Amino acid sequence: MAIVQTTRRTALGVGVLAPLIPGLALARPLPRKLVRPTAPFDMPSIGVPNFSGARRFPITEFGADQGDQGKTSAAISAAITAANAAGAGVVVIPEGTWPTGKVHLKSNVALHLAKGATLLFSEKPADYLPAVQTTWEGLECWNYSPLVYAFDCENVAITGPGRLKAKLDVWREWYKRPKPHMDALLALYHQAARGEPVSERRMTAGEANLRPQFIQFNRCRHVLIEDVSIEDSPFWVIHPFLCTDAVIRRVKIRAHGHNNDGVDPEMSQNVLIEDCVFDQGDDAVSVKSGRDQDAWRLGVPTRNVVMRDCKIRNGHQLMAVGSELSAGIENVFVDNCHFVGDGKGEDGWAVPIANLLFVKTNERRGGFVRNIHMRNVSATKIAGSVLAIDTDVLYQWRTLVPTYERRLTAIEGLRVSDVRVEEAGSVCSIKGEKDLPVRDVRLRRVTAGKVAGPVTTENVAGFNIT
Repeated sequence: MAIVQTTRRTALGVGVLAPLIPGLALARPLPRKLVRPTAPFDMPSIGVPNFSGARRFPITEFGADQGDQGKTSAAISAAITAANAAGAGVVVIPEGTWPTGKVHLKSNVALHLAKGATLLFSEKPADYLPAVQTTWEGLECWNYSPLVYAFDCENVAITGPGRLKAKLDVWREWYKRPKPHMDALLALYHQAARGEPVSERRMTAGEANLRPQFIQFNRCRHVLIEDVSIEDSPFWVIHPFLCTDAVIRRVKIRAHGHNNDGVDPEMSQNVLIEDCVFDQGDDAVSVKSGRDQDAWRLGVPTRNVVMRDCKIRNGHQLMAVGSELSAGIENVFVDNCHFVGDGKGEDGWAVPIANLLFVKTNERRGGFVRNIHMRNVSATKIAGSVLAIDTDVLYQWRTLVPTYERRLTAIEGLRVSDVRVEEAGSVCSIKGEKDLPVRDVRLRRVTAGKVAGPVTTENVAGFNIT
């Protein structure tokens, strides 16, 4: 990626010429709309960018060609640069299928997909180089660029009603996680545990094969994603990381691959996810806050997350909390969300939903989980529980790497009410730590037509169900 240096002289030159060049004059500060979600905690208003009065920058005016990925990628990049230089702008993807590589947004820029537009992302890993500062399952590193990426930006948006689609030819092979991939993950784990600088954690060499997120907003403020459809993904689909004020609404996601969570707010605050449809190969929404030493270093909890009015066709959990939660998670509210899948799925593909609300951690995470609410939720058939808490979730890491430092997770203040399930494994299953019991859990008006097992609680102080 070329780095353009702007000298004081050239900057002054642009400033003098700006009023004389159409489209170059800097606009007034981009206005924002305030979204005010209600919640059973003090939920701040969320400021999202308002691009209704911003100039539009169609990529066809910058040389985009539906038959040429290189020209289209270059045109999108040029349009984003021009919109940013103008003070604010909307980069328009017109009707049709447009092949592209990575898309890097800048401040005060919206990417808009017109009706009938498909932005088709390359399956070639080389198209997502050079590496960028990103993350892998709660650990910071330099890796392949997310397909759509923004770093340290404000006022950024992706709007519809078009479609973002990833070609999976190579990523599908990378789902398999062969030994070289696992070796790279172990190396990253040890680098983070030892506190090695993020700049030295280079993960694109050899066969590390760390798949990039589809969309990552990294250290951004005032983020909006609305109305678009997203199909297929190398890894997590939408990942706000270290973000403040983000709204994700009326988004439809269909991604059936490995680790294909729908939305993963991580170390982010003031997030609204509403009116979305999830058809996932993993969790619909998974709230996270980083892993182990890396998260303790950053020290930014995830706080004030509202998920409401969403439908889940497929997915492992409706709402997961963790297991990467080492910086802490508090104030999460799930309201009026419904698992509507029939267990068969469209085209005969489906995964069994495990739990409606699942808090998962382990002895290495530390952090905290508190003030989590779920109400007015329904489901057809779930294999697990309405509420599940497990403090010993380590997956393959149990034997792959050692525990550098044992830190338990304080879990308290969970409220679940007005939930209806046709069939469930159980209403509630809690496995707390003897040294740090789960505290203050209340279930109200939770009903199931058929339940396979009883309510189970282990190491819980203050449990009440009516």
